[in-house]
Amino acid sequence: MLDSFVEKVKGFVLNPGETFQKSKADDMETALPYFAILVLINAILSAIIAAILPLPQYTGMAGGVALPILVFFIVLVAEFIFTLVFGAWLHLWVYLVGGRKGIWETMKAVIYGSTPSMLLGWIPILGIVFAIWSVVLWALGVRDLQELTTGKAIAAVAIAILIPLVIILLLAAYLLTSYVTMTPVAPTNLL
Repeated sequence: MLDSFVEKVKGFVLNPGETFQKSKADDMETALPYFAILVLINAILSAIIAAILPLPQYTGMAGGVALPILVFFIVLVAEFIFTLVFGAWLHLWVYLVGGRKGIWETMKAVIYGSTPSMLLGWIPILGIVFAIWSVVLWALGVRDLQELTTGKAIAAVAIAILIPLVIILLLAAYLLTSYVTMTPVAPTNLL
């Protein structure tokens, strides 16, 4: 089991096209344990970082000594929820661009494509590079597992990422504008 896991990790990081082709026959009994191990590794390493470094994303969290334990459980639950929700959201766009191999193939693309960000995304600042690499792998996975053209796979992944991103940015702009226009200005000179 461990040899198979390490081999898949190396494949998805170093030779994703070939590894996705080999993974076409994978079923849930293969992909879900792989995903569970990745999430567990990510949660453990994120908790260790929370215990060692005073990172900005953890400064507002209460917990003190329990902070690493809290981070561990938050990462564990959030990764599972994100993967399920994003996999279903991405499949909507995969289906609209012509992917007809089923939602499970899209979920495998997300699970396997998340390998770099799950293993190394916890590294401060460098985690962004691994997150971007995972996005590229999602597109490669969708292309290979759904048997789409590269352009259609990129379009599906880009749309699935850009729509929520635009909504978040618009919401942030609205909230910022609301805050600025509702904040009273104190008089500077009463004379």
